Amino acid sequence: MSGHSTYEPKTGIERWLDVRLPIIRMAYDSAIDYPTPKNLNYWWTFGGILAVCLVIQILTGVVLAMHYVPNAGLAFNSVEAIMRDVNYGWMLRYIHANGASMFFLAVYVHMARGLYYGSYKAPREVLWLLGCVIYLLMMATAFMGYVLPWGQMSYYGAVVITNLFSALDNVIPGVGTAVTTWLWGGFAVDNATLNRFFSLHYLLPFMIAGVVGLHIWALHVPGNNNPTGVAVKSKQDTVPFHPYYTVKDGFAILAFLILFAWFVFFQPNALAHADNYVPANPLQTPAHIVPEWYFLPFYAMLRSVPNKLFGVVAMFGAIAMLFVVPWLDTSKVRSMRYRPAARIFFALFILSVLVLGWCGGKEPDDVVLAVGRDAAGDPTGLSVTVFSRFFVLYYYAYFLLVLPILGLREKPLPQPETISTPVLSHGGAALPAGGTAEASKKG
Repeated sequence: MSGHSTYEPKTGIERWLDVRLPIIRMAYDSAIDYPTPKNLNYWWTFGGILAVCLVIQILTGVVLAMHYVPNAGLAFNSVEAIMRDVNYGWMLRYIHANGASMFFLAVYVHMARGLYYGSYKAPREVLWLLGCVIYLLMMATAFMGYVLPWGQMSYYGAVVITNLFSALDNVIPGVGTAVTTWLWGGFAVDNATLNRFFSLHYLLPFMIAGVVGLHIWALHVPGNNNPTGVAVKSKQDTVPFHPYYTVKDGFAILAFLILFAWFVFFQPNALAHADNYVPANPLQTPAHIVPEWYFLPFYAMLRSVPNKLFGVVAMFGAIAMLFVVPWLDTSKVRSMRYRPAARIFFALFILSVLVLGWCGGKEPDDVVLAVGRDAAGDPTGLSVTVFSRFFVLYYYAYFLLVLPILGLREKPLPQPETISTPVLSHGGAALPAGGTAEASKKG
């Protein structure tokens, strides 16, 4: 969609630079005059929001790293020193901590939009795969960052997650233990673990930035998808990115930053855990170990399977499903706007993920549906673990059954021939093939 460049250097310096390093031309073609479908809604603004979140996380992280001490005996106190002694250290730390949650909130909306509007379908498979790689790197970065404050939840979160690799012993005896020991840098989560996690936590955001560059490049080759899912046919279907979408994205970013600021300045610990304000103690396990909210659905999947190895497979398999979505969906219609049945299954999929998140935050033996009481008077019935299994099954069924079968059997609604042509007139009658709505009725 990029087409022929329309950039014209206006000054001598611009002309000189354009011949030698046409970076201004590239910026102009990519962010100013870039032809963009004219019907993008506000769900498309989350790409720009994510770019802002990444910049905020890198900038605040670099400054925090200047004061943090990656030592098991000093890490917790260094964080407290940042909060109390460093000028505006409290604000930097709260921006960074809540920024991770805002980052994942935006990426989940971005992914849901891609699934709903079919942005993973040809010719955008590589774009989707790069997005999945970014998500995987984000998860690794967030996990390692959660360990750094070296509080109780940080320490035991590291113990639980790294111990998952010991499940490999069920496949090849001794391999899982060897991998876990290698990750720890010893025979327990300790100073060596903290040092390597800090090093990787500092490195991975720059890797994410690199993959984001590839992600944007892959976007500019086929161009943006749009709510109709119909390919751009002519210039009438597009508008320049600037000023139309720079203004729209700017407004959405400001609105998102207001929500971000509310958490930072009014509820900075709303998304944190109180146990992480207690220094790590290997001899005292917290009553309830939980990860950050954005990992809760996967944590629920892990706990829902009694066998450790199969639980790990279920958790990582849920992420792997995202990588193969472009080849699982058999529908010829890209957008769910014209797939009524697909919308119902997608709504159930979103509901299942939300319920799994709720289950992940509960105790495994908590009762969801009480049917009686035991001798001690405690309620008995459907536990959280059993309850979550139904939604794990639907999660996998959505990818492995619904997407492949529904695309072959559904009857989608009529699609417009172009972005500029609506499917139905306002009176409800279908337009003839190639028909065009009146000027006053174009949407």
